[in-house]
Amino acid sequence: MQFERLNPLTGEIASVASAMQARDIPAIAARAAAAFPAWASTGPNARRSVLMKAAAALESRAEAFVEAMMGEIGAKRGWALFNVGLAASMVREAAAITTQIAGEVIPSDRPGCLAMALREPVGVILGIAPWNAPIILGVRAIAVPLACGNSVILKASETCPRTHELIVEAFAEAGFPEGVVNVVTNAPADAGDVVGALIDAPEVKRINFTGSTAVGRIVAKRAAEHLKPVLLELGGKAPLIVLDDADLDEAVKAAAFGAFMNQGQICMSTERIIVVDAIADAFVAKFQAKVGTMAVGDPREGKTPLGAVVDQKSVNHVKGLIDDAVGSGAVLVNGGDANAVLMPAHVVDKVTPAMRLFREESFGPVVAVVRAHDEAEAIALANDTEYGLAASVFTRDTARGLRVARQIKSGICHVNGPTVHDEPQMPFGGVKASGYGRFGGKAGIDAFTELRWITIETQPGHFPI
Repeated sequence: MQFERLNPLTGEIASVASAMQARDIPAIAARAAAAFPAWASTGPNARRSVLMKAAAALESRAEAFVEAMMGEIGAKRGWALFNVGLAASMVREAAAITTQIAGEVIPSDRPGCLAMALREPVGVILGIAPWNAPIILGVRAIAVPLACGNSVILKASETCPRTHELIVEAFAEAGFPEGVVNVVTNAPADAGDVVGALIDAPEVKRINFTGSTAVGRIVAKRAAEHLKPVLLELGGKAPLIVLDDADLDEAVKAAAFGAFMNQGQICMSTERIIVVDAIADAFVAKFQAKVGTMAVGDPREGKTPLGAVVDQKSVNHVKGLIDDAVGSGAVLVNGGDANAVLMPAHVVDKVTPAMRLFREESFGPVVAVVRAHDEAEAIALANDTEYGLAASVFTRDTARGLRVARQIKSGICHVNGPTVHDEPQMPFGGVKASGYGRFGGKAGIDAFTELRWITIETQPGHFPI
């Protein structure tokens, strides 16, 4: 059985992939489990060598990735190439940590007892990746788990199965042993059953999921039935605070990039710009002018900053948020009608917490401008959300910026930088409804290894009975 993914711009068939069923999962999980012991016992430098080859193999497929992403999700060429570059960096960072998976010797109160904390591979890791930054997030789901000595199953997104299959093909070319890297593709209608079977598989020991908060809750509940740890990186409603002493030109550039890069289809996208009253009018005027230069066009032509959103459902969702806000008193500063999935950048000023646009993740080309009386209210507004992934604050006073950043309830906060910022070695993740656990660097080692306590007695013991 197979299923088709249609190009969101043309309606033509973009890719055809295997429509795996829940009944197919036990064999795949068993295959991954069978490959685990040999890979787990492979030395760190040998694992590093294979990962380095995988990074090069990803880069060698750059044009194939561009073609797949443009066809399946309507991506711009630049976004696809950025995905390839950052994903390759993530694999090289994973390669670098193979010799950093260290334990420690812990002082024991027992005479002659050598007590150690060791980090060991877990087993089969299930990685479930989304479509919006498909190479970056597909690679993130498996690279560090592999570096730690685990075998992996990548559950590809139904929206971009070919893009995710290309990742696994690159890893196979690099020389990973048979069964260490596996991919599952399925038709949208079968997603619930297939993911459920993957989580239920006894061989799967841990799960990482990147996607919506609604689906993350389902994954977490299913995994909890088996007491399986889950790393969740979910939705966001990132605030960017502009204080009265901010460099407005820098804030405008960062806000425009954060709000509209990849048409706002990034978990870290700037969704709310919270501006203090003293400089609000000046900021909005500058921001309106900047966004006015950001045209939307066919991503295949590559002539405009903005391209397509992933489907008509996204357009309708964003339009509904805008209509609700404007109908409740907000002011449309930039915008226009969408041409199918080509939707212009929208800026909505004077948004209040009572409006859906303040609360609901848009995941599209719209940003809310929220006005605050002062710094304290700006912080309160930033925290008035169920989400807590990324945030930023703009001020010329760095000490003030750090003070404000420490008060924002988010996993990530940048002072004088955009909300959209990712590096392979950084601890990436959120709080509240944005999930829990961290990808990246040493945090990734913690997530994908088991910490064990082992002792060696070096002299005769004394026991009370």
